[in-house]
Parts: sequence; C-alpha cells; structure tokens
Amino acid sequence: MSTFMNEATWDRALRIVLGVVMLALGWFGIVTGGWGLALKVIGFLPLITGIVGWCPAYSLFGVSTCPVSPSGPATPRPVA
Repeated sequence: MSTFMNEATWDRALRIVLGVVMLALGWFGIVTGGWGLALKVIGFLPLITGIVGWCPAYSLFGVSTCPVSPSGPATPRPVA
C-alpha cells in the first residue's frame, strides 16, 4: 500500500485537521447558507485524502511530499 502513498505524515495530519474543521464549521452551523453547504461537501476531500494518504491531484501533477520513494516489486537475491 505504501507504493500508492504520495503524502508525508505532516501533510496527512494537516489534511485531516483541515477536513474536520471544515466539516465542523458546516455541520454545527457556525457557517450557514451556501458557504456552510460548501464546507459540508468540500470538507470530505481533505479528510479522505488525509486518511488514505493518496491525493489524486498530487498524482496528476507529479507531486509528492512523501519522503519514501515507491519501490518496485522485490527481486529475489541469488543464493551464494
């Protein structure tokens, strides 16, 4: 699963916090009207990408904040 991750730990934490704050602002009625509805809907995007650890926009633009580069399949070593 780590080959699909393109977000660092700090990026994931930031996205989760941002998503929870956006959802709370919308669902608890702190922001109302059209903006509140937008926060209710859009707040799920950073929350989901933070939980999963993969951002489709990062993949589209070739960006990665993850310090570990994905490696290919393990190759067997010859026995000496």
